[in-house]
Amino acid sequence: MSSTNPMLYPVAALGALTFCVLVLIPFQRFRAAARHQVTARDFALGESERVPPEARLANRNLMNLLEMPVLFYVACLTAYVTQATGSFLVPLAWLYVALRLVHSVIHIGYNNVYHRLGAYAASNVVLLVFWIALFRMLLVPMPL
Repeated sequence: MSSTNPMLYPVAALGALTFCVLVLIPFQRFRAAARHQVTARDFALGESERVPPEARLANRNLMNLLEMPVLFYVACLTAYVTQATGSFLVPLAWLYVALRLVHSVIHIGYNNVYHRLGAYAASNVVLLVFWIALFRMLLVPMPL
């Protein structure tokens, strides 16, 4: 029985966060429809101006979770396939996931733009450091 590479856990966690936000969207939209705030036509070409902010925020947050995290998934899978995970990349991956979670909670919760920007910017810095560390590990292998 082989043990799972620890790099896969943060990947799974970010995937789970993405699916949680995805599940939130229909609940927000159906609630708005039940309150007669929107009709199906308000979603025909995306979202009309009538869509309430809480439904828009969940949808926008899902888009955020499908943009920059693509680079995270590629980097983690590259680290996994090349076995370049090291002791530095796994904590960085978890830090990235934590910052994306904080970003989502702020975005969908109270939506303070400055707080959200801080979490978003910090997550991108962590992702950049992750990529630099990964390339360093791939280009300059450590001796055994």
